[in-house]
Amino acid sequence: MVMYNLGIIAYRCAIGVASLFNEKAALWVKGRKGIWKRMAAVERGKGRLVWFHAASLGEFEQGRPVIERLKEIEPHTKVLLTFFSPSGYEIRKNYQGADYIYYLPIDTPSNARHFVEMWKPDAAVFVKYEYWYNYLNELHKHQVQTYLISAIFRPEQPFFKKWGNLHRRMLGFFTRLFVQDEESVKLLSTIGITHVQQTGDTRFDRVKQIADAAKRIEKVEAFCNDRRAVVCGSTWPGDEDIILDYINAQEGNYKWIIVPHEIGESHIKDILGKCRKSVARYTDETADMTKCQVLVVDTIGVLSSIYRYGSISYIGGGFGKGIHNTLEAAIYGIPVIFGPKYHKFKEAVDLIACGGAFSISDKEQFTSLMDSLINSPAIAEAAGQSALKFVNQQLGATDVIIRQLVD
Repeated sequence: MVMYNLGIIAYRCAIGVASLFNEKAALWVKGRKGIWKRMAAVERGKGRLVWFHAASLGEFEQGRPVIERLKEIEPHTKVLLTFFSPSGYEIRKNYQGADYIYYLPIDTPSNARHFVEMWKPDAAVFVKYEYWYNYLNELHKHQVQTYLISAIFRPEQPFFKKWGNLHRRMLGFFTRLFVQDEESVKLLSTIGITHVQQTGDTRFDRVKQIADAAKRIEKVEAFCNDRRAVVCGSTWPGDEDIILDYINAQEGNYKWIIVPHEIGESHIKDILGKCRKSVARYTDETADMTKCQVLVVDTIGVLSSIYRYGSISYIGGGFGKGIHNTLEAAIYGIPVIFGPKYHKFKEAVDLIACGGAFSISDKEQFTSLMDSLINSPAIAEAAGQSALKFVNQQLGATDVIIRQLVD
């Protein structure tokens, strides 16, 4: 424990130094300044309160269907939502589904004790990968029902190492671990952890929510003009070079929608400059969308709805750190394509296994695959139906968790 607490202090110091020249680190530090005073100024009230904690935006999206179902069933229950990372807090700090939203104070014994005694949560929910010893220990001391949801475990994690005793103790503080797959259940059993339930991943419920709430986008409808389209979402330069080479060489009637992950002006202009087909920017109000073959989306917040207009999808990131969200496309019953770095994403591995997705590693593979899907629509249709069936089979994790969580 001494080494753990010293490590936490060292991490805090390192972030402080990094904040001098790193914007994300600066937000991390700034967001925690005066946090106790801001919390103390809020009236907690006497009703039931459930604390949800997510590391970042991705984990929040996994916890979101549980938060919203809880609020639906128990509208008077208060929700406290905390984030570790600025990429979660800064984007969702005005989320209407939670009553209180803060950065999580750093995990020291005094902070954890003060936090739990201040908020007095009736239950706590940690999402996927978050393990903070002092907070979990304090919740355990106060006999607070504490859950880990959408968790996934792998042999290389500290819990399964000889030196991982502290991490194994943290697992013992949870009332129940809701895990994504059978492999996690088996792996946990090897270290004596049996308070486990396989429920799947709440992200499937979340993408179903998003798809059900998707709105028509008239500009995209005008662009597609009842023709088949390929939607390329969250792309990076490594993806775009392959995609644009294919677009520039093809003579078909397919429409192409490119939604880059980064929408800085220089990046958008670079994409437009490399495209040799008729192309329009999404925000260009003067462009005649119906006469263009390529649409470059230079705004945020519309990708999940745009997938509904696709017959084929390409998900970016597979030539970098890893692919982005494949499920947002798969829910619409269209085949999913991505680059080679996907093996850490269980849903991507499973989509390939069921025939709903394909991985490519270079331009030649992309060309061969796209020619096959475009020239044989039945192949694309069959793959899309496999993707949709896979997603539908994974729904329901939220309902299982809620049955444990409701008062």
